[in-house]
Amino acid sequence: MCRSIRTLRGQEPPATPEEVRAAALQYVRKVSGYRAPSRRNAEAFDRAVAEVAAATERLLAAIAPRADGEPRPG
Repeated sequence: MCRSIRTLRGQEPPATPEEVRAAALQYVRKVSGYRAPSRRNAEAFDRAVAEVAAATERLLAAIAPRADGEPRPG
């Protein structure tokens, strides 16, 4: 997996939409093998980034906080 994707859960302050999108972009780049897709693939690439970001937002909203109650350093 991409080593540069930071853990977003438990941050204080919480992860911003921009941080979530950046993580989604890194993930889609890694999975697709594209740093920047061709024009032909741009729509599918952008849609995948949006879907991964939305799923990430839902996940972060749904999961329990850390057991020790401490935020993860940002």
